[in-house]
Amino acid sequence: MTKNEKTVQEVTYDLLRSLELTTVFGNPGSTEQTFLKRFPDDFTYVLGLQEASVLAMADGFAQSTGRPALVNVHTGAGTGNAMGSLVAASKGNTPLIVTAGQQTREMVLCDPYLTNRDETLLPMPWVKWAYQPARAEDVPAAFMRAYAVALQPPAGPVFLSIPLDDWDKPAEGSAVVRTVSDRISPDAERLRGFADRVNRAQRPLLVFGPEVDRSHAWDAGVALAEKLGAPVYSGPLPDRVSFPENHSLYQGQLPMTIAGVNEALQGHDLVLVIGAQVFRYYPYVPGEYLPTGTELLQITSDPTMAGAAPVGDSVLGDARLALEQLAGMVDDRSSVPAMTTSVGGHDIADAESSPLTPAAVFSTLGTVKPADAPLVTESTSTMAQQVRWLPTTRTGSFFATASGGIGWGVPAAVGIALGDRARGVKRTVVATIGDGSFQYSVQAIWTAAQHRLPVVFVVLRNAEYSILKAFALLEKTPGVPGLDLPGLDIASIAEGFGCRSVNVDTTEKLAEAFTSALEADGPTVIVVPTEPELAHLG
Repeated sequence: MTKNEKTVQEVTYDLLRSLELTTVFGNPGSTEQTFLKRFPDDFTYVLGLQEASVLAMADGFAQSTGRPALVNVHTGAGTGNAMGSLVAASKGNTPLIVTAGQQTREMVLCDPYLTNRDETLLPMPWVKWAYQPARAEDVPAAFMRAYAVALQPPAGPVFLSIPLDDWDKPAEGSAVVRTVSDRISPDAERLRGFADRVNRAQRPLLVFGPEVDRSHAWDAGVALAEKLGAPVYSGPLPDRVSFPENHSLYQGQLPMTIAGVNEALQGHDLVLVIGAQVFRYYPYVPGEYLPTGTELLQITSDPTMAGAAPVGDSVLGDARLALEQLAGMVDDRSSVPAMTTSVGGHDIADAESSPLTPAAVFSTLGTVKPADAPLVTESTSTMAQQVRWLPTTRTGSFFATASGGIGWGVPAAVGIALGDRARGVKRTVVATIGDGSFQYSVQAIWTAAQHRLPVVFVVLRNAEYSILKAFALLEKTPGVPGLDLPGLDIASIAEGFGCRSVNVDTTEKLAEAFTSALEADGPTVIVVPTEPELAHLG
């Protein structure tokens, strides 16, 4: 290699700068150190203590910034650790470029220690594209393709396996930088047909899903709903909230079951689903998918989701473009409805209970949480209380796992706070986490402490997996072991990771601790013993 030639590593870092991918989330291993050596001063390395947390942090970061994020994990073992979080990123359409080190090319044939065997198979089916470059010289171009694939709709994670000896090889000139579109416009004629069917409907109903918030279509969704005067539901188990939950047209979340959805849709002759699956069912309670005489129309940017719908007609397209175009096609049925800000009010529910009820916790938080503070939630048995007392009223302010697994919420809150900092937004991230969920990724709070992030973790300590006890009743499975969680000293664990922590047992102490946390230089973990309550699963 001549003096003027650049290495694969140098050209790749130049490309990453051009793509504004200068934050790397990782937990370094021996097969990744050749990529990370002489780490540039203009790049930021975010260290996580385990790859599942690392990937979920990157997920939160990408959701906050609205741009792809770069993740570096340790060969097959690190990829395996990260798989649960990779499922959540895939289901949540988060654009991530996940890279894993590989053994040297010269030794791969003899299957040495740390070889990522069948390297492109392990992350499947939860990535859009998986690839190990055929030549070292192809590494920069592989990154460019990975960026394009991750960002194009439907967005999602991609995976690159890179042999550790590739980085010092001479590159074949500079990398080619390309731009790609991240929106697909719906077919105008088909969308006009949808609008005509909406105009003919007597009692239309709207269902907004996560794609609406992700595509920055919040205002467009509100405008369409108000023009139609139509009631609005959120899809079941939303990972993003796409309509103000204090709006007079908002009806809440659809049930999780086939039978429950059917009941909720009774009396409506047309259902327009925008940016959501039809529907996110769980558990199985059989019934007809739609009431008799009800039509369903779906708009989504994801052809897989359109294909999986058991009923209805679909059109592919970006949620914001579709909503903006539809608003000009449908008839004006009503004046703009009034907004209401009294959901939950300022009363404290069950204030004298001991231990506190979930309603008491969320109603207290509703009195002290700043209006601009985003909520990350992973307390599955208290979803109803959270929506009742802590409604989401603005875009980009609600985040939950899209996969159904737990362990995403804590590191995602860390990533969202890092993303806010990167884009110059000052707000405190509030994370309401169940005590069981908190244990899955507790090490992520160390990263929050190291970066002095403005995150308040409120851990609801009911000493059990309440959601699973609810499922045990539904599924008629008595005697299931392992559903209780005694002996956890969460505050001490938090202190061990460098966080401020406090145990509270009254609503007054909770409000005081939360208010103090808002002024703290770094994260705080507030542990609240709560009364177990079974979730409603209908």
